[in-house]
Amino acid sequence: MSKAMSTPTKTVAELDQQRHSVLEEMLEIRSACRGKISEQFLKVRHKGKKDPVLRGPYYVLTWWEDGRTRSRRVKKDELGQVREELANYEHLKALSREFEELTQALGEAENAVAATGEAVKKKPKSRSNKAKKSPG
Repeated sequence: MSKAMSTPTKTVAELDQQRHSVLEEMLEIRSACRGKISEQFLKVRHKGKKDPVLRGPYYVLTWWEDGRTRSRRVKKDELGQVREELANYEHLKALSREFEELTQALGEAENAVAATGEAVKKKPKSRSNKAKKSPG
């Protein structure tokens, strides 16, 4: 269950503050990338040897873009940074979902406040002057 939906008694101000906190946290993420890191090993034949030798691992970042699978080789010294950016992307997606849920909860809370406000304001309608006059 989401944070926003688990506590339906939150006020409009509390929900609004949570949304702003989520946005601030999203703004702190300076770099992110989507995809997945995989290891590749290549079979290489050496002169004078019968069987190929496995070389690697070589690291490859793969992602989906424009209806195609894209990939790029990642150098060993870049691997830590790329893994951090992948984690940032997952965190960014989670924050985005939380923001969406908080926004929905905020709308529901505002509608509930508006509905209770209208219920208090509404009084039985008085008859108009035309309805009070008798024909004749």
